[in-house]
Formats: sequence, C-alpha cells, structure tokens
Amino acid sequence: MIVTATTSVYPHDYTQVKALIHAMPPPTSLVDTAVALPDSAEPGYSPVYRNRCARDGLYATLHPALTTLHDAFEYARATYATQPCLGARLRTGARLDDFYTWETYEEVYQRKNRIGAGLLYMVHNCPFQPTTTPFIVTLFSVNNTEWALTDLACQSYSLCNTALYPTLGPDTSQYILELTDSPIVVCSADKLDYLLDLKARGCPRLTVLVLQTGLVPLVRDAIVTRAHSLGVTVLDLADLEAIGEANPHPFVPPTPNTLYTISFTSGTTGSPKGVMLEHRQAMAHVLFLLTVAATPKGRGTALCSLPLAHIYQRCLIIVNYLSGIALGFPQSSSPKTLVDDLRVLKPCSLASVPRVVNRIEADIKALTVDSESAVTRAASRLVIARKMAQNEHGRFSGIDYLSTQAFRHVYGLRARFGLDECRFMQSGSAPVAPETIRFLRAALDIGYTNAYGLTELAAGICRSFPFEGDYLSTGPVGITCEARLKDVPEMGYTSTDKGGARGELLLRGPQIFVGYYKNPGETEKALLRDGWFHTGDIARIGRGGRIHIIDRLKNFFKLAQGEYITPERIENLYMSSCSGLVAQLFVHGDSLETYLIGIVGVDPVGLVPFFEKNFGIVQSVEGLMGLLKKPKYKRRFLMEMNALVTGFGLQGFEKLHNIQCKLEPMSVENNLVTPSLKIKRQQCRTHFEPELRELYVEGSLLKEMRL
Repeated sequence: MIVTATTSVYPHDYTQVKALIHAMPPPTSLVDTAVALPDSAEPGYSPVYRNRCARDGLYATLHPALTTLHDAFEYARATYATQPCLGARLRTGARLDDFYTWETYEEVYQRKNRIGAGLLYMVHNCPFQPTTTPFIVTLFSVNNTEWALTDLACQSYSLCNTALYPTLGPDTSQYILELTDSPIVVCSADKLDYLLDLKARGCPRLTVLVLQTGLVPLVRDAIVTRAHSLGVTVLDLADLEAIGEANPHPFVPPTPNTLYTISFTSGTTGSPKGVMLEHRQAMAHVLFLLTVAATPKGRGTALCSLPLAHIYQRCLIIVNYLSGIALGFPQSSSPKTLVDDLRVLKPCSLASVPRVVNRIEADIKALTVDSESAVTRAASRLVIARKMAQNEHGRFSGIDYLSTQAFRHVYGLRARFGLDECRFMQSGSAPVAPETIRFLRAALDIGYTNAYGLTELAAGICRSFPFEGDYLSTGPVGITCEARLKDVPEMGYTSTDKGGARGELLLRGPQIFVGYYKNPGETEKALLRDGWFHTGDIARIGRGGRIHIIDRLKNFFKLAQGEYITPERIENLYMSSCSGLVAQLFVHGDSLETYLIGIVGVDPVGLVPFFEKNFGIVQSVEGLMGLLKKPKYKRRFLMEMNALVTGFGLQGFEKLHNIQCKLEPMSVENNLVTPSLKIKRQQCRTHFEPELRELYVEGSLLKEMRL
C-alpha cells in the first residue's frame, strides 16, 4: 500500500520553476558586488550594503511555488522521479561495495511519506502526550540516508526537528531533550544505550526510540526489556514505515512561517542556545546558494560530508534536490575514509572544513612539488607555477602547449582524489591560507570559495567566487540579506577607517532567525527592534563590497603598556600564513606583561620537512616534538612562524614571543573548542594555566630580536 498525500496546493506544471532553476546561478557580473545604499549611513554606523542585484529590495524565494522545503521536494519528485536521489555504499559481510546503491526520487518520496505517517501515529498513541504542538522530533546519528529521510518526513508533516551529536556530552543532550520535551528520537543503534541512560536520569517526555537499522534478536530482546522498564518503546525504521503504511495520514503542508528546526549552537560559554528557523529562512538560504553555486541540473552527484546536525549541510541538500543531483553518504564520519568515498562517487563539488582541505593540499604536494622524484618535482613546480600565474591574470583554461600538458597532469591528480567532475571546493568555519587556495586552484584546475555564515542566518549569507583574486574575502553579501557595520571604538574599529569600513557586522533580511527557543532574554540581545542581527563578528568591507571577517567582538585585552590585543585576529593571521606548519593556535596575554605567548598545535605534515631543512634532522614526529621542548629548536620554530606572518599586518607587539608546542592540544573531546572549532577561551585559559605561567617564567625567546 502506498501512502496517499493530499493534492498539492500548487500547480503541477513546473515549467516556469524549472526554467528559473536551470538559469541559476545568474551571471557573476550581476551578483559579484555589494553597493552602499544612498543616505543610509548614520553616526556610528557604516552605510547599508546590498548586493547590487538586490539594491531595490531583498529576495526571499525563487518562485511563489517554492516557499517551503516541502514545496522543494514536491518539485524534485515531479521533475526527477526516476533518477537517483539518495545513496550509500553497502556492506556484504566485511566487504564494502566499490559503488553506491541508490534510491530514486520516487522511492524516497514514498518512504518519507510512510515515515511521516508513522511518526504521527507513534507519538499520538504514546502514554505522554507532547507538551508542544506539533511535537519536536530529535535526530541522533552520523550522516546517512535515514537522517535525510526523517528530515524530509518532518518537512511534509509540519514537524519541527532538532539534532543531538556525540560531542555535546550527556548533560547537554539531556538539557536539549528536556527543554524541547521531545517525545521521539530517531537514532543509530550505537546511540541506544546512551539515550536510555539519559532516560534513566531524566527526560520524562521521551517515550519512543526509532532505530535507523535493525538489531540482532538477542540484542534487541535485551534492549527492549530495558527500555520497557523505563517506559520507552523501541522500534526500527522498517517497523515505523510499516506502521505508517497501515495508518496513512495526509500531508500537513507547512507554511513559510512553520517552524522547521531548532538548531542548537554549541557556544563557547554556558548552555547551548536553540536557534529557531522557519521554512522561510531555510528557503531564503537555498535561494542564496542557488545564486552562487554552479551545479549541473538533472545529473551529477554530491557527497553529504558536513554534519547534518548543522543547518548548512541540510540546505545544501535542498539545492541538490532542486537540481536533480544524487546525494551520496560517506561510509563513516572519519576524514581518513573521505578520499575513498570521493573516488567512488566523483561529486560535482566538495564542501569541507579547512583541516580536510589542508590534508588534501599536503597529499597533492607530496605527489608533485615535494615529490621524491627530482624530475616529477621540477616538472610539477614548473607547471603549477605557470598555472598560478595564469590564474592571477584571470586566464582559467590552457591556451598553449604547456597549459595543455598541465591540464593532462591536473586531470590525473583530480582522479586520484575523486575530483574528476568537481567544479569547485568550498569551506568555512575557519580561514584557509591564501597560498593553499592558490595552490589547489592551480594543481587541480578547479575553483575554490570561502563562505561566511552562522546558524542564526540559516547558514551562509556571502561566499567568494571560485576564482576570485581576493583570497581572504568571503564575497559580497548575497541577495537575501543586507549588511552594515557598527563602530567598535574600544577595539579601534570604525566605519571611517582607511582601507575600508571596519566594525561589528550587522545583518538583516529574510534569512535571519526568529529567536532562541524559550530564551527571550538572549533573543532581545541579538535581535534589535529594527530587525538588525548583531553577529558579534568584526568585519571589514573591502573592494566591491566584499566582506572580510577579521576579529571577534569582546575578544580583546590589554598588555602592560596599554596596547589592545584582539587574539582571534592574531590567531587567524598566523593560521592562514603558517598553513602546513601550524594546525591550531591559542594566543594569550597578561596585563602585567609586555608580550604575547601561545599554545601551538603543530601540523605533523610540515614538522618533518621543517627539521630536515633547518637542522638536517630526520626523526619520527614523536621525536621531533620532544626536540621542540628545547629552547634552541622552539626558538627557530617560532622565528619561522613570525617570518611567515610578516607582511600580513601584525604590529610588533602582536607577534608571539614564546610558545609551547603540542599535537592537537585543543579538541571537542577535551572541551577546549566547540564542534564548529571555535576556541573556548575561558576553558583554554584554565586548562593551560600551568603552561602559560611557565612560558612567562621562561621569558621572551625573541627579546633581543627586532620584530
């Protein structure tokens, strides 16, 4: 039996919608600049900037037939019904398939309908009726087909959802479940004991656990017995689909103002805040992505590599649906298996994080410009240098014999990393070194983009263009938001600064969230009555209205001689200029001291060549880390860092004078960074207090050197 849904309120003729989607993205010349609105500057504020394509008004959706996420998949199913939609690499025993097994758009449509009807039946027939209407569905697993199916079901039945992830810890997970009164969690089997432990200590409204996959009978019997003793029903997704098939329910189509998701931000202090996003904010972000992402229509694949617990990946998926792209899921959440999945899937683009990007760069260099073969090394350096020069002058395709050979060379590299069909790579969350971008563009002959966004913005609001020459830019604000800067004189940032206005970035428009869940106090702090959202990020508006994120509000302190220090800006500059040598950095200062110190997370990829080049020493990474405890070697490492950052705008007092080197000193597991890799400063100061004290006792390693 197939679940029958209500007739769509929109016409089935999607001719106009299809034409608009196929016309995306618009020509770069239409959207590559932001302009200041006339007479919009006010004392203490910069002018208001809009994308020049939206100077007369912001856009909220591509077409009136696409105002909700449910609308988006209705269109996708009608347009691409028989084409592959969601896929995974299956296992036969211990062997992993070297191909993806796909479900079509029609098959996904039918399954999400059954899941949606099953969710409604289970919750409406559980002992504790939900306190929120509609109730909130929680998801808890790594990226997989079942996660995406459940999300689609929630969209079609106007069910709000939220997500847990392992790095939250049990206290925060319990806080979220109790705050939302979520009665049902759809989870992977490995999360079952964890959730039952939470139920044993609280979460009174939690009554249903849906496993994404089945359990072997003996394990299932034991789990079901324990769950029953706690008042929890356990079933798997196949059971839920069968219930939905036996108890069909018409769609409950959302409106643009229906709450889509509550995305909890990890935050650097205190309890997480639940960002409430309605369908209209998500669809505005989808529109923004369509205007900046060149994706094939009706063909191609994409890898769901960023966490689905974060809103950005979920909106990327909607773009894939609208474009008819087949979405593949990784075999695991480990970066170590990423390239293997890429080789099998061959996606048309790759969204990733800087750490993965830096690893790909290091692997490519080992095969080319740093190859053990002198011939390969010399040829690669010649070809890639030539390609870099061409890119700098705006020529992005070969026009002579050398460029033709470069292309053949490049194509081989792309195939090694599964990027045969990849048009561009993109990243956010942290800066990527300009040299890394230049190198990857030349070595792989593909574009690279930087993005900026926040959960409160339904993810991104600006993104640089694939071959843009301003490597630190995140591009102009898109067509769904407007931006302005607020002066922060105590940090030295004003709208009249030479070189471009600087200040706290404020944003307004259809993408801005509606508030923090059950937290009116924090909502009032972030969203002012005139609609401007205060991001807390310090930005500079550069050429063409491009946004550069340069600092973080309130992250500053004074040194003994009165200089103001903004550590996040300093960390970002060191990280971007010392790529391959420094993987992490925590900058610290003291009001009784005249210089800065830092905890450095050394990148092992660059450590071996550093010691071989400077000291002729070849040892294991562990042995070299031991040498970095000695002042002689540590001083030279620090000198290299300061040499690399020279020319990036740091004053002498902003450079590090002493460091302690470690391998990955900050992680989500030790609670020193958030899941989005933002440093938790207070926790770092407490955690590293003994080391920081020792560094000041040891003194400056550079006090006799001129910085």
